[in-house]
Amino acid sequence: MKVVVTGACGFVGRALAQHLVERGGFEVTGLDSLVRPGSETNRGALRALGVRLQHGDIRSKSDVDALPEADWLIDAAANPSVLAGTPGFGTSAQLVEHNLGGTLHMLEYCRRTGAGFVLLSTSRVYSLAPLAALALSARNGAFVPLWEQAPPGISEHGIRESFPAEPPLSLYGATKRASEILALEYGGAFGFPVWIDRCGVLAGAGQFARADQGIFSFWLHRWKSGGPLSYVGFDGRGHQVRDCLHPLDLAALVVQQLQAGSIRGRPQLVNVGGGAKSACSLAELSAWCRERWGEREVGVEREPRPYDLPWVVLDSRLAQSTWGWQPRRSRGEILEEIARHAEARPDWLEMTGGAG
Repeated sequence: MKVVVTGACGFVGRALAQHLVERGGFEVTGLDSLVRPGSETNRGALRALGVRLQHGDIRSKSDVDALPEADWLIDAAANPSVLAGTPGFGTSAQLVEHNLGGTLHMLEYCRRTGAGFVLLSTSRVYSLAPLAALALSARNGAFVPLWEQAPPGISEHGIRESFPAEPPLSLYGATKRASEILALEYGGAFGFPVWIDRCGVLAGAGQFARADQGIFSFWLHRWKSGGPLSYVGFDGRGHQVRDCLHPLDLAALVVQQLQAGSIRGRPQLVNVGGGAKSACSLAELSAWCRERWGEREVGVEREPRPYDLPWVVLDSRLAQSTWGWQPRRSRGEILEEIARHAEARPDWLEMTGGAG
């Protein structure tokens, strides 16, 4: 089976491409602009595996048109920052051009070639207002929703696919939600299969992490290197919670989707996250780091960041009931993998743009 992975030299794209090749039965072509600091570090390893790499940008229609025909195209090339398009994080036009214009070029490729399309989306397509208004209590260093007051679509398992995905979302979330809609419409109009995976926080060794993305990797690398860390917003105690997922667990689901052959009888859109078992607050993350590397000071910034939320955990039971899928790597295993990488590569954040 021939597969194109865009953003192949990124953290998630590399994991997907590597998993497909090592599993066998897949011929992989990767596309990457190599603009993101750190992406160059993955190029040699992918080539050694036999991945055919093309230098190109999804924002350029001619670059996407130059890709060889394939059975599937996996989009792992988006700008992943929830702050993208806000002051200091690129322009809004750049964000839309990348995340939505790039999606259009990839969908046109699928229309022309008949390739199926896998869109890696995000938990940040869920509506900000009801998530920001969740009734919460702080227990053992982490926010916990008051379940009896939770709105429809949220339970102790997390946020379901039925939760509202209407604006406001963030500029980033809006581009991803628009891409979801466009992908489903293209697939329906032109007869090619589309799968959409709404991912939680992806985490693991080798991630190009910053404070606004890849928070698990960023926090551990900063703690180990002694760089500044702060609890931002909310109660200033680091009680905000996210779940985490290893990209190889995502890759296992994607393989099933590529091999399914037909979308009939299956939901095209599912949440893919680590769920409640992997959920972790910043305070809990600090406790883990403290036990491994010793005490250090964490600052407090009372003013919240734009679009930040106190609790985001995905309910992935639909993916489990549809595909028999569930994460295999625990939160502890993911943190251990990141920690070993931080110990081996003390220059990692500086080299990949996360030291600022």
